[in-house]
Parts: sequence; structure tokens; C-alpha cells
Amino acid sequence: MSRPQSWVPTDPRSAPTREHVLSGLHGTDEGGAELVQLLTPEGQRVSDDRFGSWADDVGAEELKGYYRDMVLVRRVDREGNALQRQGQLGIWVPLLGQEAAQVGAGRAATPRDMIFPSYREHGVAWCRGIDPTDLLGIFRGTDHGSWDPIEARFHLYTIVIGNQCLNATGYAMGQKFEGKVGDGPDAEATMCFFGDGATSQGDVHEGFVWAAAYDAPVVFYCQNNQWAISVPLERQTRVPLFQRARGYGFPGVRVDGNDVLACLAVTRWALEECRTGNGPVLIEAFTYRMDAHTTSDDPSRYRLADELELWKLKDPIERVRVNLVREHGVGQDFFDEVQAKSDELAARFRAFCVAMPDPGPDRMFSEVYAELSPQLAAEKSAYLEYHASFEGA
Repeated sequence: MSRPQSWVPTDPRSAPTREHVLSGLHGTDEGGAELVQLLTPEGQRVSDDRFGSWADDVGAEELKGYYRDMVLVRRVDREGNALQRQGQLGIWVPLLGQEAAQVGAGRAATPRDMIFPSYREHGVAWCRGIDPTDLLGIFRGTDHGSWDPIEARFHLYTIVIGNQCLNATGYAMGQKFEGKVGDGPDAEATMCFFGDGATSQGDVHEGFVWAAAYDAPVVFYCQNNQWAISVPLERQTRVPLFQRARGYGFPGVRVDGNDVLACLAVTRWALEECRTGNGPVLIEAFTYRMDAHTTSDDPSRYRLADELELWKLKDPIERVRVNLVREHGVGQDFFDEVQAKSDELAARFRAFCVAMPDPGPDRMFSEVYAELSPQLAAEKSAYLEYHASFEGA
């Protein structure tokens, strides 16, 4: 059945049909000309006139590295899920199915670039050198993140939906004001991650407005995983998300979010656009959330099993494995080695989690303020004295 033509409103009170909405949203890897793809679901490397050159340096060794990244990140994610189910974590936010979108974008950034995540970017954290065990405190309730965001060039996780877009835009404006944008080798850019659900939040739109007005060097990276918890994408927008950038005056690109090479190439291009002073870019990584929104969610209540089965055929890790075998002759020994490393990482991740000590009662004071005011010092002293008065404290 042919898709309906693009819907153009003649009456501002009119609305598109469901078929029109769906045709606009899902014109993707099934022949959609606007989708950037370099690696098909069948593992075939294909060309792209606009972005293909940005991944020309990726050969067998580089592709093996991205495969290793995605396998290890998925293994940590599955272990985190299991730990929550066993009562070791208060909550876990799965990234299953979004490994390529995160690893491709994360590996595209240089050490000078600054990244602002939401709360699902475990794969980006991995690419920035954050040990997976550093994520555990957030979900175990012992801290808000145990890495130095300035040193890692990776901000702490943001739980408030979309708020990181304002933070990222402000940081990028600072990069421009301080002369860190241009053709020099020390040029910087900022990248901000958020989901399709966040595009319905005012903070995201305010970030777009300010970034456009000041030509801020920020890449807005939307991982469109099709579901904002239980709300499908067609309930949030009448047009594909990447087209929204046009309304703010900067470019928008839709990329196959299950294709690590395409995500790498498009993000490299976008970051370079920002570093050289061409202003913000919006990337829509079209992917799918294979698991629940969080471990508090039950996706079986709002989506069909056949939708999930369809996306399993587009698995981001499997297409890289097939390419490595068919086009590069990579043998089973490599895949066995990666599997063994993933098991070792999962065991270390689990052991660290189980052995994590409870934070001391002074933590809310010692890890919040750089210097305590006299009033806070008195409050701390009174609180610790009160806490110590309990039996077994």
C-alpha cells in the first residue's frame, strides 16, 4: 500500500489523519530518503554522499572496537537490570537497543568537547571513560554521581526531563563567549542527549531558542526510541522530530540510530559544524527502546509484542557482527574474547554494587557545599549529635 502524500493544512483548525501522521514519522529505513544509514540491518556497508566520508577511516579494527563497546555496554545494562530486580538497586534505566546511538555519538566527540546526558546514557559514559561502577551510586541512592564532570567532560546525570538542554546551551554559549569556537585545533563544542519525550518539554524548546539566537556550538542529540514511557511518538508530534530544527533556524538530520557507523559519521559532522562557528545542529537518532522505560515500568501494558519482534531484526550489535564476519573475515575467537570480557565486567560490576557501603550521615553536608557557613556547620553538628543518640547508630 502506498503511503499518503504529505499533509498540508488548509484550515488551522484541521488535523491530519492517523495515516498521515504515521507515514511522516515512520518513513525511515524502509526506503525513507531522509534517513542516513551506512550499515544496513543485514550488515552491509552502504554509501552516503553527504556523510559517508565522515566514517571513511573506519576499518576492521575500528569496527571491532565499536562492537566491543556495544557488547560491554549491553552486558552492564543487563546486569544493572538484574541487580534492581534482586533489590540491590532502587531503580535502573535500561538502554537495551540504543547501544549504537550512544556509542556512535560518544566516540565522535573529542576530549575537548563537553557532554550533557539525561539518565540513560550509560554507553556515552563508557565512551567518556566513566567506569560503569561510578553509575551505581545514582541508582542505589548513595550519591548523585561519583565522577568529576569537568575532568571527564561529561556532566552528571540529569533526572529532570529536558533540563540538561538549558544547561548544555548555557555552557555552549560560554564556549563561544570565551573564544573556544573557530578553526583552531583547540576548538570545542557541546553535545546534549535527550529522548523523544523530552521534546514535549519547555526546557528543550527554550534551549533551541537560545542556541539559535546566539549560534551556540551545541549538538542536540535526540534518541527517538519511539516511546515517552507509555506515550507513542505519534501522540507528541505531527512531523518527524528532526524537521523541528527548521523552525528554529538550524539544521536537523535523521540518522539510523541502530547504525553505529551512521551515528558516528553524522555526529562527527555536527560537532565540527558547531566547533567552526556554524551554530547548533539537531540530530534525531531513530532507534527503539527494547526494554522498559525504567524498571518501574511495564511496557507490555501499552505496546504490542510484534512491534518488539520487528525491531529485534534491526539489532545494532548483530548488524556489526555480521559485517565483521562477512566483509572482514573476523573469526569466532574475537567474539569469544569479547564475550569473556563482558562476563568479567559484569562480575566486577555486581561485586562492586553488593559491597557498596552506606554513606555516612554527614554526606548531605560534606558533598553538597564547598564551604559550610556558620549556620550550616551548626546544623551539621546538631544533626550528627542527634543521629548518634540512637541505639546502634
